[in-house]
Amino acid sequence: MKSVVSQMRNISTFSIVARDPKTGELGIAVQSKFLAVGAVVPWAKAGVGAIATQAAANLDYGELGLKLLKKGYSPQAVLDALLALDDGREDRQVGIVDANGNSVTYTGKNCFPWAGGIAGQDFACQGNILVSEATVDALKETFLKTEGPLAKRLVAALDTAQDAGGDRRGRQSAALLVVKEKGSYGGYNDRYIDLRVDDHPEPIKELMRLLDLYNMYFSKTTEEEKMKVTPEILSRMQEALRNLDYYDGPVSGAFDEKTKNAYKNFCEFENFEERLCEGDFVDKRVIEFLLDKGKA
Repeated sequence: MKSVVSQMRNISTFSIVARDPKTGELGIAVQSKFLAVGAVVPWAKAGVGAIATQAAANLDYGELGLKLLKKGYSPQAVLDALLALDDGREDRQVGIVDANGNSVTYTGKNCFPWAGGIAGQDFACQGNILVSEATVDALKETFLKTEGPLAKRLVAALDTAQDAGGDRRGRQSAALLVVKEKGSYGGYNDRYIDLRVDDHPEPIKELMRLLDLYNMYFSKTTEEEKMKVTPEILSRMQEALRNLDYYDGPVSGAFDEKTKNAYKNFCEFENFEERLCEGDFVDKRVIEFLLDKGKA
């Protein structure tokens, strides 16, 4: 195996690689004192596995590792093969989780301290140049106790790990990658969530903000987010739509066809198509956005 980045400076990083057994989603969340860490560390393929390659990162670990997982090799067997082919193995750090939730983590003895990892069913946590082992412990504990979608659990784990100490050199970038079959926009590929904060003083907080925006734009309205329209709300909607030049009718408080079409056009223009509801229901978050944007 060619060591494509054997001369690369260490990526002082903490990351978590994980699987959601309910949905089959696979993902990686990572933070580092390193520019654009999302371009290097996370690798994943739906139905195959997920890999984080860091420290003196060898990108072959991601590409070749996924190919070996796809052939049916266990994470341990994949790790053994990658290390055997790499003269720089003692400078590497890697976490691997396969589509069945089997996992492994590895830290080379030349990684700068504190460096190490923890692996268990459905997760692998690892970090190097950390304040202490508490960062990796926090990744594990938060992931295991947090409920909800995989992306939420991964980012929550990052946030708690940072509070536990994090990278002892500081903060710079963070990334979140989650894959699932036909998970992309339009279902063309498996790249379900791919968010990156390349250079920011609070990269994890910014990543959390981007994930919230992602859910707003690409997730369908939940039952909790649905709101039955009332004449009062409709009047405010009509005023806002009129201020934004989507509607030129009266402020009647009636959800007539003209108002519905104006609201639909607004949603489509703002990329809220997934949040159009049937009948006399609207999305609370979209209405908040509309009323704020449509202030006179």
